[in-house]
Amino acid sequence: MSDMRGERLQVMLSPEELTAIDDFRFKHRMPTRAAAVRELLKMGLTAIAADGGGMKSSHYGVFNRGPDGHTHGSDQDPAA
Repeated sequence: MSDMRGERLQVMLSPEELTAIDDFRFKHRMPTRAAAVRELLKMGLTAIAADGGGMKSSHYGVFNRGPDGHTHGSDQDPAA
C-alpha cells in the first residue's frame, strides 16, 4: 500500500466509538487518531480476509445495536 494519502475520509462516530479508538491509540502509543484508525482498518480488513467475510452490513458497527439499528445508551430501555 502506498504511503501517499490522497483521499480524505470523513466519519461520524458515537462517543463510545471515539473512546474505543482513543483507548486503542493510547494503549499502542500511536501519535494520532488517524494513525489508530488506519491500523484498526488494516487489522479489520486482514481479519475479514482471513475468515472469508460473509457478514451482513449490520455487523459492521463498533458496538451492539438494537433491532432498530441504533445504539441504546445506559439510560434507555433496549426493549423500547
